Amino acid sequence: MALFPTHRNRVAGGALALMLLTTLGITVAGPEDDSASAPGVPSSATPGAEAVAPSTAGSDVALDRLADDDTIPWPEDGQTAVELEGAGPVGARGEQRPVPIASLAKVMTAYVILKGHPLRQGEPGPDITVDRQAAHEVGVGGESTVPVQAGDRYSQRQLLEMLLIPSGNNIARLLARWDSGSQDAFVKKMQRAADELGMDHSRYTGASGIEPTTTSTATDQLKLVRQVMKDPVFRAVVASRNVTVSGIGPITNTNPLLDTPGVVGIKTGSSTPAGGNLLWACEVRVGDTTRLLTGAVLHQRANTTPGEGLRAAVDNSRSLITALRDRLASARTEG
Repeated sequence: MALFPTHRNRVAGGALALMLLTTLGITVAGPEDDSASAPGVPSSATPGAEAVAPSTAGSDVALDRLADDDTIPWPEDGQTAVELEGAGPVGARGEQRPVPIASLAKVMTAYVILKGHPLRQGEPGPDITVDRQAAHEVGVGGESTVPVQAGDRYSQRQLLEMLLIPSGNNIARLLARWDSGSQDAFVKKMQRAADELGMDHSRYTGASGIEPTTTSTATDQLKLVRQVMKDPVFRAVVASRNVTVSGIGPITNTNPLLDTPGVVGIKTGSSTPAGGNLLWACEVRVGDTTRLLTGAVLHQRANTTPGEGLRAAVDNSRSLITALRDRLASARTEG
């Protein structure tokens, strides 16, 4: 299966990333000996690995070491991509080919809803009535759903919480119908939004992500994360460990990674064909500033069980975040 050329177009951004890293106080070292491995060259010990170098040719940057297979616990399974706010790609691993993403699709659902119906922080938004279909879907087919009843009314903000925190599939489809009249019409908006974001290897076929035909890549998902995390309402919701919804009670976030220091979201997704998938965002210190480190870890332990896949995605993400955060914090004194 061919490898999509997702990193070649990033070389031109190397000089800009170098300037940004220098501004952040990260030490720039002199040219390496010609016999040394060039930045961005994957280690022969990890097939399919590709490190994205933020430096220009002939130079080395302390941040380059973050992509070193020997020091950073990059997941060996599936595919991974990581970016640092203000500096661009940190690195990627695995073949960046489209794979099922399960409930990560709800991030795009929320993005489209908020794009068409923006909310200010603290604003509940319009009330939306639960239809019979959303009520009928509760507990059907082993899906992740939220127990709502036909005729119940919830604010747009509350439905976004039900969508993203307990990952309600029935809520995703309810929001799609509210916005566009039908899920099919809403999916067209999802795909159009993906195309506008340059997510060239992503295909959306449903609002909830239960369909295995909804596929994407780690690098594509970070393009969405980069945009949606700019929305303060979305950012507040995905950072919530739990909320209480009137008539339903407390609902708990499916993302156990929120217990990791600095993590502020964003979404889990798991199924048998998708394996475990996790989009995450973590606030890290780089020099004297706080930056957002974002990552996508996809297709962990695929074709096992959703629980096993999600545990692998969470454990691998936590190890990766911890290592990257510690190295970024000490980057100023390296070199």
